[in-house]
Amino acid sequence: MRFRRSLRARVVLAFALFGAGLSLLLMAGLFVAVHDLERRLVDEALTAELEDYISRRNRNPHSPPPDTTTVRGFVEPSERFSRDIPAAVRSLPEGRHALVLADRPYLVAVAERHGSRFWLLYDESQVLRRERQIILILAGAALLMTLLSAAGGLWLAGRVIAPVSQLSRRVQTLGPGDLPAALGQDYPRDEVGELARAFERFQRRLQAFIRRERAFTADISHELRTPLAVISGAAEVLLTDPALESRARARVERIARAVDEMGELTSALLVLAREEAGEAVTTAQCDVDSLIHEIVEKHRHLLRDKPVTVELGADDSPCVAAERTLLAVVLGNLVRNAFTYTRAGRIRIHLDRDGVVVEDTGPGLPQELGERILEPHVSGPGSAGAGIGLSLVRRICNRYGWRLELASQSGEGTRARLRFGSQHTPS
Repeated sequence: MRFRRSLRARVVLAFALFGAGLSLLLMAGLFVAVHDLERRLVDEALTAELEDYISRRNRNPHSPPPDTTTVRGFVEPSERFSRDIPAAVRSLPEGRHALVLADRPYLVAVAERHGSRFWLLYDESQVLRRERQIILILAGAALLMTLLSAAGGLWLAGRVIAPVSQLSRRVQTLGPGDLPAALGQDYPRDEVGELARAFERFQRRLQAFIRRERAFTADISHELRTPLAVISGAAEVLLTDPALESRARARVERIARAVDEMGELTSALLVLAREEAGEAVTTAQCDVDSLIHEIVEKHRHLLRDKPVTVELGADDSPCVAAERTLLAVVLGNLVRNAFTYTRAGRIRIHLDRDGVVVEDTGPGLPQELGERILEPHVSGPGSAGAGIGLSLVRRICNRYGWRLELASQSGEGTRARLRFGSQHTPS
């Protein structure tokens, strides 16, 4: 929920809750004080009224008790002033009592003096009505105080968060290759200024990292390709020697294939590094069908002396807008895994409108591996590699928006489907 994530909203909510809590606490204390004061005043008035009537009664035995809209009195013995005493009142002991008569609340004072018994009833209806009015007034005041607190929090949040929002907008416009922005000098030496200076330091470290990565890419391009070219050339020269023994020739051919694979992998990593660094990389429409045939023939030596049948089929021949080297790495990895781990049976490679399917009857993958097989340094059982191949495939797929789907059952083979999505052109 965005309201909870917004720092401004959290500040406003905190102020509103603080205002509401403080106002409720104050209003509750005020109500208790007013209620207690009213009770004291009513009790004092009732006591004064009772003492006044007893004094008048002593001077004049025929003096009538109070009888107003709020106070009624009774006395015994007196035939005239005791005939209407309610039964619930008559049985009350001496002291102060609260009771309800005919749905109206009363405070009753009972006293005995000089052989006479006195009752004085105070109608509390008006007092309770005033208390309800006070409650409404206090509730309105609490609501108003809460709204004022929220408004104050909104204003204060705007003032406090404005520098943070400005810094956020400036940081969002910065790219990895931009020159370091002097963010810190535009802010005071407070928390926001320290945050700006931290961003500035981070941008400098990021640019230093990018420079080192580009230098490393250039060094790799030169330092690796040169010895690989030397090894490849030496292998080609050896293969042209008619006196080379068959066993030695097979080993040289293996060296030549390994050098070719290393060269392709190095080229793919360099291309991927340049693309991820934001450098322009030329792409072209790659014919997937012809590339698959090249890859199959290139890896067919892995099936030597194996009773394995390779089935190539195509319902369509799409072209994919991608760097050919990277596409070759993805398809080559899928084909190489199928050729390497299938001991007997069938390997089916099928090209359709959506992508490529590679199915084999190899040992399959344990169910617990699942999608983890695409993570770096995770490999299947019996693999001699470092678990980088499929993770590299995933990086390339993420780069171009492709999707790799693996379905495998231990002992029943593996089915890999590469979907090109919308970035391909059917033939």
